[in-house]
Amino acid sequence: MPGALKGIAVLVAFAVVFLLAAVLGGGGSGENATETAPAPTSEAQSGKNEAAETPTAEAAAKLGYPSFATNNTTRVGGSEPAEIAAAVALAVFPSSTPVQRPDAVAIVDEGNWQGAVAASVLMAEPVHAPLLVSAGGELPDASSQALAALGPQGSKTTRGAQAFAVGDGASPEGLKTTKIEGSDAATLAASIAKLRERLAGAPPEHVVLAPENKPELAVPAAAWAARSGDPVLFTATDKLLAATRKALRARAKVPVYVLGPSSAISSKVFREVDKIAGQARRVAGETPVENAIALARYASDNFGWNVNDPGHGFVVARSEDPLAAAVASPLSASGTWGPLLLTDDAATLPVPLREYLLDVKPGYTTDPTRAFYNHVWVIGDQDAIDVNQQAEIDELAELAKIRGGE
Repeated sequence: MPGALKGIAVLVAFAVVFLLAAVLGGGGSGENATETAPAPTSEAQSGKNEAAETPTAEAAAKLGYPSFATNNTTRVGGSEPAEIAAAVALAVFPSSTPVQRPDAVAIVDEGNWQGAVAASVLMAEPVHAPLLVSAGGELPDASSQALAALGPQGSKTTRGAQAFAVGDGASPEGLKTTKIEGSDAATLAASIAKLRERLAGAPPEHVVLAPENKPELAVPAAAWAARSGDPVLFTATDKLLAATRKALRARAKVPVYVLGPSSAISSKVFREVDKIAGQARRVAGETPVENAIALARYASDNFGWNVNDPGHGFVVARSEDPLAAAVASPLSASGTWGPLLLTDDAATLPVPLREYLLDVKPGYTTDPTRAFYNHVWVIGDQDAIDVNQQAEIDELAELAKIRGGE
């Protein structure tokens, strides 16, 4: 291993040890444009919320954020989505003062990646609710610590809600919680879209249609939803689900962007959606890595990241862990705002992702202090994305001197 990587590996080893100790101690247009790139109910729960008094720095330390950083990357570590979600929430909302706290949080069950993708829209204006994860109706230690530090107080925008319990997500004791219900992924996503529209007081500019059974293709929609406020709805490959059809008809003039290739959402479904919406377009790549890049590059009628040049933020997560990728969506709607990119291997950066990062690599001619910069959030622990891959990502994000710029 080269000397630089040895040094990085040593630092990561210390970071991992620290993290373990902390956790143990704290418990184009048209379909062919693939190459261009039951209503919510409220539950008011009694009890005094004393979360505001909890030291945020201590909570962040227990959660191990950040676990390791380089010049151009910051890792949000954690072996479980609950740990990642908690660390992301505190990174976006440090909560050391009331103005830094979110009005509310959205809580999803650890087995519901579709709910997490759909609920990411609640991070968009005007709600700004980060995601936390529950398990079996209870909050894991990481989620409890983050919730205590975040201290959501509710607001006029959230209709007084301090938490949104998504599907089987937990309803924290002592917080006014709005339950968002749905018997399946499509119904739940439609309920979330309806709630967000009610809280925002206006219909969305666009709708994203994602495949319900292809999480690795659907999850890039979470980052876009958090950034834009465009809701995510779900469909089966060869059948437009009833709840989704109803939701689309209720927004008949809103353009729909179908995310994923025809192998995930068929041409038959696309044509039906186009007929309902009057305007449907497909954004797709054949593999999960390419599909995420297609959405990152895409731009049409105010839809899409249009990240085709340097000077942006990025989030990189594993395609095999859609929940961890989805709960990182607040990072795409704050700080250095940017798209979610996917890697499909812990040790090796996929070629399409490497080529994309190289294409948007920043450079300067004479003055680096006046240049544009890239920053990349790396999501997950060493088993998800190891230090060698993080080091390569760092190199691709590094500002470079352009020859002939003397």
